[in-house]
Amino acid sequence: MKWFLVAVGVVLVAAFAYLQMHSVKTTYVNGLAPYTTLPGREFIVEHDSYVFKFKAHDTDWPLLGARDTVADLPAEVSASNVGADLPGVRILDVIHVGDHFRIASVRRDVSRSGTKITFEVLLADEATRKYPRLDTYWIMDHSPEKEGAAPEILSAYAVPLRRE
Repeated sequence: MKWFLVAVGVVLVAAFAYLQMHSVKTTYVNGLAPYTTLPGREFIVEHDSYVFKFKAHDTDWPLLGARDTVADLPAEVSASNVGADLPGVRILDVIHVGDHFRIASVRRDVSRSGTKITFEVLLADEATRKYPRLDTYWIMDHSPEKEGAAPEILSAYAVPLRRE
């Protein structure tokens, strides 16, 4: 019986250590500088892109990207690839040039592997989309983060919408 209690204790400590090593702490940083001006900004899509999820690890929201930034995605963005059986990703939808989205939130994910800043965006035609809220991590330029500035959407993928 004594060995059984020791074994249970070891299993609990190992499970706790595993969870601590693989956990992610998510916070929304919309109100912190330099992110305060980002929520609500609108963009026009400049590059056909996939809405997808990685098979190896799940995310809160589907991701947005193309072959240029995610090697597992097909080179040609086509609706015929939605639902295709690909080794590393599940393609859920396609976003086309001219579609609009706005930044809904700026999210910071902290884990043992580092800190990641990403934007959660809402598609303008959200009522007609199965996946209206997306994570733009894979279409962002993260280099400004090294100087403490906010990351940006890559201009090859989307440009700010200018209201006149």
